[in-house]
Amino acid sequence: MTSSPTIEPAAIAAAVERLATAQATRVPCSAVRDLIGTDDLPAAYAVQQGLVQARLDGGVTVVGRKIGATSEAVQQQLGVDQPDFGYLLSDMDVSSGVDGTPISMRTLVQPRVEAEVAFVLARDIDVPEDEITIDLVRDAVEVALPALEIVDSRIEGWDIGFTDTVADNASSGLFVVGRDGRPLSELEPRDVTMSLTINSEERSTGTGAACLGDPLEALRWLAVQATRFGDPLRAGHLILSGALGPFVPFAPGDRVTASISGFAPLTVQFEE
Repeated sequence: MTSSPTIEPAAIAAAVERLATAQATRVPCSAVRDLIGTDDLPAAYAVQQGLVQARLDGGVTVVGRKIGATSEAVQQQLGVDQPDFGYLLSDMDVSSGVDGTPISMRTLVQPRVEAEVAFVLARDIDVPEDEITIDLVRDAVEVALPALEIVDSRIEGWDIGFTDTVADNASSGLFVVGRDGRPLSELEPRDVTMSLTINSEERSTGTGAACLGDPLEALRWLAVQATRFGDPLRAGHLILSGALGPFVPFAPGDRVTASISGFAPLTVQFEE
């Protein structure tokens, strides 16, 4: 990714520093749209790339991608009108939580949780964008998995516009994937239903069709964007395809369960 020609490199660097400081201190910062504007997506993705690269330099690795703001409910919550994407890094994976290990909240600032269908890719999706079809991405999927994404924002009060959330690695935090993988021959992602409970109280519901009409359509959209940005999706990558319903806040000590039809329920506990 390259920075926008209309935004000074100093502004990109300042936005990276503001968000990185908020993450390191766990003290929310002001939005970065004052630095990069409200509609300059190349600038926003350049900030995202700077944040991700700094973490890669620290020894973590890219394990996949996430698609954000795929459901109308989440778009309304965030005040945006289109999806975005971010990177999944190795230190964001807290899937050990499915074995009963409480998940630490020590890296989180203002977390929310949402339930999703995840995909593991069996092969690269590295073809010209006009060849990236639903059938092609379906064929590239090894298995689908139930997932919880713990979204987060470094920006105070979640006061974000579209460039703010893009810059902040698509408001990413942590993620959990289940072990109950299903091939797509046994599961149609757009037909799933979802119920998310916190301490046994239902807090969010949704369907596969709420995710851009079909989680596989979200995957196709992401594959096109990744190709345009010169960083295609790769075999072995985990893809979080986007929320099936509204995200909800939670607190230390809460027990969260995502029940997505076709999969075993996915339950995690957060540390007190």
